[in-house]
Amino acid sequence: MARIAGVDLPENKRVDIGLTYIYGIGRSNVARVIEDTKVAPDKRIKDLTEDEINKIQKSVEQFKVEGDLRQQIEQDIKRLEEIGSYRGLRHKKGLPARGQRTRSNARTKRGKRKTVGTVRKEVVAKTGGPVTGASKGA
Repeated sequence: MARIAGVDLPENKRVDIGLTYIYGIGRSNVARVIEDTKVAPDKRIKDLTEDEINKIQKSVEQFKVEGDLRQQIEQDIKRLEEIGSYRGLRHKKGLPARGQRTRSNARTKRGKRKTVGTVRKEVVAKTGGPVTGASKGA
């Protein structure tokens, strides 16, 4: 099993696909790594020699990947929140930071729907005041 940048790469994948399992290495970076190392992109990871794995390891080291990259992104978001920028405020509130609409979408960022409704007149009349909890809006 090939281990590059602290990640065990899947053995039956092609090299160009398997390298994307490393956080921070996408398809464009894979193309650069393959170009630098002269490894065949259609070769399977289990068929790589030790020499080829070492070449790939050295080439991947020029990128910020895995823990270092996650830490950098976390620091960038923290900085935006501290300076009080618009993007920082959106990150703090857990809302989309890049201008997407939130009226009808953004469910993955905002979470499960929480229905907010009004209290029906009949319920208010029966109880004598505003209603809280699950008995709202029958």
